[in-house]
Parts: sequence; C-alpha cells; structure tokens
Amino acid sequence: MKDTRSIDPTSLQMLKVAREEGLETAWDRYLAQRPQCGFGELGLCCRNCNMGPCRIDPFGDGPQKGVCGATGDIVVARNLLRMIAAGAAAHSDHGRDVTETLRGVAAGEIKDYTIKDENKLKALALEFGISTEGKTVQEIAGKLAEAALEEFGTRKGYLQAIDRVPSKRKEIWGKLGIIPRGIDREVVEAMHRTHFGVDNDPANLILHGLRCSLSDGWGGSLLATELSDVLFGTPRPVRGRSNLGVLSKEAVNILVHGHEPILSEMLVEAAKDPGLISAARAKGAGGINLVGMCCTGNEILMRHGVPVAGNFLQQELAVITGALEAVVVDVQCIMPALGQLAACYHTKFISTSPKAKFPGAIHIPFNEHNALETAREIIRQAIENYPNRDKNRVFIPEETTEYVAGFSVEAILSALGGTLTPLVEAVKNNKIRGIAALVGCNNPKVTQDYNHVNMAKALIARDVLVIETGCAAIASAKAGLLLPEAAELAGAGLAEVCRALGVPPVLHMGSCVDISRILTVAAALARELGVDIADLPVAGAAPEWMSEKAVSIGAYVVASGIFTVLGTVLPVLGSNVVADLLTRQAKDLVGGYFAVETDPFKAAELIIAHIDAKRSALGI
Repeated sequence: MKDTRSIDPTSLQMLKVAREEGLETAWDRYLAQRPQCGFGELGLCCRNCNMGPCRIDPFGDGPQKGVCGATGDIVVARNLLRMIAAGAAAHSDHGRDVTETLRGVAAGEIKDYTIKDENKLKALALEFGISTEGKTVQEIAGKLAEAALEEFGTRKGYLQAIDRVPSKRKEIWGKLGIIPRGIDREVVEAMHRTHFGVDNDPANLILHGLRCSLSDGWGGSLLATELSDVLFGTPRPVRGRSNLGVLSKEAVNILVHGHEPILSEMLVEAAKDPGLISAARAKGAGGINLVGMCCTGNEILMRHGVPVAGNFLQQELAVITGALEAVVVDVQCIMPALGQLAACYHTKFISTSPKAKFPGAIHIPFNEHNALETAREIIRQAIENYPNRDKNRVFIPEETTEYVAGFSVEAILSALGGTLTPLVEAVKNNKIRGIAALVGCNNPKVTQDYNHVNMAKALIARDVLVIETGCAAIASAKAGLLLPEAAELAGAGLAEVCRALGVPPVLHMGSCVDISRILTVAAALARELGVDIADLPVAGAAPEWMSEKAVSIGAYVVASGIFTVLGTVLPVLGSNVVADLLTRQAKDLVGGYFAVETDPFKAAELIIAHIDAKRSALGI
C-alpha cells in the first residue's frame, strides 16, 4: 500500500528506518491520538477558569453554555484570540531579542557581532525620524535600538511601520479601531480580554485579534527581519543544497534547529575555525558539516548558503539517520520528543535558550555577550561525540536538491533595476498574472509537502509568481522549484520574465518572521499603483499550517487586505458567527478574508479566480 505520509522520498526512506528500528515519530503519535477530540477541533472547549473545563455540544443534545453562561460563539472567539496572542508573542519576542542584541552591539557591550548592513541601518533610522548627520554607525545603531524597543510599549499610540501602509489601508484600520498601538500592549490586552468575565462579544474579540496580529506583522516580526538584516546582512540570492542528503558520512554533523539567527550566525562563524576543523580531523572526521532545519535553517541558508536538511516534519528523521553528532536548538517548532529520540543514538540534544528547555537535553546557556565562545563550546562537544557514532546504524538518504534563496526586498529591487516599475508593468501586460504568497508549516494531518509543492506548481503554470517563506519554502527547495530552470514549469509569460531576470518562478524570501518582507512589497506595490493592498491581484496561502504563529500570520495578512487560503481548518467551526466573520464579513470590513480548501489544486483555482477578479477591477 502506498505510503501517503509524505511526498519527499528521503522522509519515506527514514520512516521505513524508524519502523524497522521501533522508533516513534510525529506521524505515529498523530495516529495514536485519533480520533482527536471533536470539541477541541471545533474550538468548543474552555479552560479559562476553574469552574470548568467546559465544552459546548455542537449538535444541541448537550450543554449549550459553559458554567459562566458563555456560548459556543464566545468560547470559540476567545480561544482564537488566545491563539493569535501566543503566535504574535512568539514572533515578537524573537524581534525583541534581535533588538536587544543590536543595542548591546551599539553600546560596545557585545563584541562578537558587527553591523553588516550600514545602508539599511541608516534607512531605518531615517524612517524612525533619527538624524544620521555627523553620527557614527554605533551612535545611529544605539538610537535605532532604543526607538525599536519603544515599539514594544509605545506611548505615541501607533507602531512606526504603520507609515509604510497605504493611506487607504490606515483609514480602514482607523475606522475599525484596530491600528496596533504597541507590540506588547496588544498581546497583554488579548490575554486580559479573554480572562473570565471581560470581553464576551465575539465580533469585538475577533477585531482585537486582528489588531493583535497586526502588532506582529507590522511590529515584532518586521523588527526581527529588519534588524537581523542590519546585524547579519541583508540576504542576496545564494545557491545551496537541501534535504537529508546534505548530511555527511565522514564529517561531524551539527543540525541547527529553531528560529532565532543570533545563535546560528555564531555557529556558522565557529564552524569555520581552523582549530576546530583540525580537532574534528584529529577525531577521524573529514571536517565540520553544519546544516539547518526549519526557520533557523532558512536564516543561515539565505545569508550563507548553509545546506538545509529539511522542514518541520523532518527534525526527527534527521536524528534517525544516526549521523548527527549534535542537534542544537533555540526556540519554536522544536518537538519535545527529540530528547528521547536522540537518546536512542549517540546524538547530543543541546538546548540553548532560557525560554526553552527540553526533557533529555544538555543545556548550554547561550548569551550574546559570550556568543562566539559558547558556539565554539557547542561545536567542541559535537566533535568529541564523533567517535561515538555507530557507523552500522547510519543511513543517510542520497537525495539532495539545489536551490537559489535570499530574495529580500532589496534583492528583488536590485533584480528589477532598483524600482518596482518593471514588476508592475509585467502584471499590467499579463506576463505575471498575479502574486501568491505560500507560507507555513508541515502538519502530519497532511501528506508532507504535498500541498506546498502542488499548489506552487499549479500557480506558476498559470503565470502566478509565487513567493515563499518558512517550511513552505524548504518544501519547494527540495522539489527543485527554487531554481531558475524551474521556469520550464511556468506559464509562457512568467517563464519569459524569469528567464529575463535569471530568477526562479518561486522566490524564497526567508523564514516565517520574514513574511514582513512580503507585506513591505505588497504595500510598495499598492503605493506604486495608487490603490489599497486589498485591490492588488495578490493572495496568500498556508497549505499545511499547524502552529499558533501561523494563526497570527494569517490574521495579519487578512487584516492587511489579502485573501488567504488555509489547507487545514482553524478551530472555529463550532461557531457559525466566528466562521462567518472570518470567511465572509471580513471581506467587507478589512478587504481580506479566509477560505479553507484542503485540495491544493482547488485552492490554486480559488487564488487564480481571486487574482483575475482583482485584475478586472483594476482594468488590467
């Protein structure tokens, strides 16, 4: 019988190894949970006070209200708002850490990092109203860091990046009262509103969910992206290789997994240390092989071309190759199961963040003030572990695929000659039908990578330029869609544009926080055309999403005016009121709205129909 857990041949090979070894993976744990709690899937269970937990019966035979009197509509809306708040907090805390690092570098307190993009530093300073005249780079960086930290609890009443938004969009947000006032403020207010006895109006709860998500997309995530570029360099197109075959049978293999580039940048630097390379060879290894996983992988692949071993559902499979000396993690999307699994092999599972400790992990605290030495210590531990590798248990799939990544906004503008006008003209001339952003995770409920890859192929075949971040981008990397040669799979118009510019039809724009790059491009296109973002022939999709961060992302994309298709269902179907708000009323309120379609080909058709309608309305 055909194995439908993944379309990735390396994943299927490793799942076979796992079965033979008697090892458990996310797919096994998913099957063990079935049937999953129907109340939870519909969003109809509440644990917000100790009179419960309460659940609302969707069929009308059981309780229709919680002990406090909350209806299903209230419970679903509160649960969704809490998901948005958690997702916004995760991405925005990432932004805070990067901002704190910039402040330390500017003050001379942090020595191991330098400012790699002075031009972007100065441009951001001017955006914040900071004069650069006669100031040193360090002085500018210090002023910018302080201004960025102010965004988390700003007293001026709105986030600075709102000035990037077209005036029509700001007017819509203003009328609805959802202009984000401060990053932390909106998260805190979300938690307050969902506490027992506070906000019990489903529509009001959802509107604040949009405001909270906007504080992520136009606040925390945007700062994470922009200030990472300042510190680590703005990505430019770079080639590399992807999939589990990037692991080496001869070298010390170190897998970096998580989301924050502060740690991974230092590991990249330390892995080049001639002394550590010599130490690895002294242990019988051919060298040091640093590879990425998930969004940390995206961060270092787009800045350094570091190979990426896979996306979310491959983290356990990488351990099962038996070839990893160390898995090094920071925060987000790291399975707690990794510690127990690593113990079945010689692999060291090393956690580094005080915010994220794991069962079975060795904890090596990472601090920006001694970043390089900590990175060297982590690599030393991996080197010392190399002789413990059982070569008889090593199985590394051979498949690898080349990719081109690193399409930041600046890189796209450079390819277009410094202006968006050529892109606008290509859209007007119907060479590019529209633009679709495919983002998000893997989910064992969905055949791994199937929706990502097939939706992207269906869209580019119809001349829709696809831009991607996160695990979606890694799926396309493994499928060969991030290569200029993939233009042969595109429609005639898109293929012509790709060949003229030497770019792939699917552009890798970074990690999941880098969806802020997509928002920046959308806002710039809207200004170029003199319209609102909601008027553009653009759409978004999260074909295999699973995390609360994805819920926040989807909410801020919709709130920014962009139609968004989900491949797995939000837990809101227990409330007709909330479902209707998100899939129908939102269109009239904010211009964007959600649709759910599990079939990637039908989802692509929804996106194409939306793009064509927007083209028609613009008269192009």
